[in-house]
Amino acid sequence: MERLDKILAGTGRWSRSEAKELIRAGRVRWAGEVVRRPETKVNREDIEVDGISLSAEKLVYILLHKPAGVVSATEDRREATVLSLLPPPWRDMDLFPVGRLDKDTEGLLLLTNDGELAHRLLSPRRHVDKVYLARVEGVPDQGDQEAFRRGVVLKDGTVCLPAELTLTEDPSECYVTLQEGKYHQVKRMLASRGKPVRYLRRERFGPLVLPPGLAPGEWRFLTEEEKTALFRSQP
Repeated sequence: MERLDKILAGTGRWSRSEAKELIRAGRVRWAGEVVRRPETKVNREDIEVDGISLSAEKLVYILLHKPAGVVSATEDRREATVLSLLPPPWRDMDLFPVGRLDKDTEGLLLLTNDGELAHRLLSPRRHVDKVYLARVEGVPDQGDQEAFRRGVVLKDGTVCLPAELTLTEDPSECYVTLQEGKYHQVKRMLASRGKPVRYLRRERFGPLVLPPGLAPGEWRFLTEEEKTALFRSQP
C-alpha cells in the first residue's frame, strides 16, 4: 500500500502537485469510491482517473543519460546495467533499452516497455538518425567527410551505409550521424580512417535530444512533446 498521490506521480503523467489536485477535485477513484485525500494508502490495481483504470497506463518512456561503465542490458551477472540506475519501482516495469551503447560510451538511451515502438525504431528500413560526439586521436578532415558520405568499408569487409561526419571548431572533435547500428560502428569507422576514438557520447536518437542539464546517470520521463515527436517520426 502506498500514498495515492505518490502512485499517480510515479506514472510520469502527473507531477506530485498535479496528482494532489486531481485527487482533491474528486477525479480519482479507488475500489469504486472517490478518494479526496492525497495521503490515502491504496494499492495500484483498483485506481481510476477520470474513469480510466490506471492499470491500463502500462507503457513507460524514459530518457537516460547513460554513463560510462554500465552495460545496455536488462540483466548481467558481472556488470552493472542501465536498469540498475533506476529506483526499484521502475526496475519491475519490464523496461529495456532501445538499442545499445557500448559500455564505455555515454549519452542518450531510451528505456521503454513499448515493444512495438522499439521494433519500429530499430528496424533497418526506418533509417532513424543517431548522432554522436566523438573525440579522436588525430584531426578529422574533408577526406574523412567524403569517405563517410561514400560509405566506409571496414577492415573485415563490412560495408557501412553513407553517413555524415561534421567537423567542429575543436580539431579533435567531430559529430557522426548514422542511420544504422552495427557493432562498435562509430569507433570502427573512425579507426578505419586512422582516427581512434578516445571518447564517445550519443547526442541524439531520432527526434530525442540529450538534455544539456541531464548529468551522466540521471534520467527523466519523456515529455508529452517528446513522445508525440517520437510517435510521429515512426508512423
